[in-house]
Amino acid sequence: MAKETEDDLLLKSFMAEVSEVERDNEVKRILGCFKLNPFDHLKLPFNASTDDMKRQYRKLSLLVHPDKCKHPQAKEAFGALAKAQQLLLDPQERGYILDQVNAAKEELRAKRKKEMKKDNASRIKAAVDEGKYEEQYERSEEFQVQLKMKVHEILTEKEWRRRKMQMRISEEEGRLKKDEEETKEMWKRKREHEEKWEETRETRVSSWRDFMKTGKKGRKGEIKPPKLKTEDPNKSYVQRPVKRV
Repeated sequence: MAKETEDDLLLKSFMAEVSEVERDNEVKRILGCFKLNPFDHLKLPFNASTDDMKRQYRKLSLLVHPDKCKHPQAKEAFGALAKAQQLLLDPQERGYILDQVNAAKEELRAKRKKEMKKDNASRIKAAVDEGKYEEQYERSEEFQVQLKMKVHEILTEKEWRRRKMQMRISEEEGRLKKDEEETKEMWKRKREHEEKWEETRETRVSSWRDFMKTGKKGRKGEIKPPKLKTEDPNKSYVQRPVKRV
């Protein structure tokens, strides 16, 4: 058996001291995290390294593992942790989240710059310290809380836009599918009509031939109206005599 590392021994010692209440509290914390921020699930700062992510995941996953934790939602919390680690270890997914973190920082910096214009003392101190004053502020708990809230806001807005766009795409796909089905149905009806028309071709040709034979003689049994005589006394006009040469 491979020799246990110092980290393994520390982890075993930690797990031995964990009470069931602490496990339950961790399950509740994980399930109460903002779903779009995997850093929140793993209790990590935004500048955490991939090694930090792996170590933290191992620690927390053992804490809420369904085989060790009796909480009824332990399995759900364990799955949420696994998903959070998967997102953070994916360079593309992690890059997307960090892009939103940087956008949040820029917004907070712009807001602070405006506020400092009204505070001469802070502005002078920032100028004298050549940026160190701002760096110190951004490491403060106050800034980190504001940053977390701003990231929450930006991620929520991005997700809402994504879902709206997805809804529009789905609606458009549904409309196109409906149009396609209607077009298919139209061509189907047209084809059926043409087939029926072709099926009655011989009957139509035969009927036409019969009409050509008997049409000029008139139909059998048909009663024609009597011709009007010129000397009919009931006529309302006077027939002029025809001149003979």
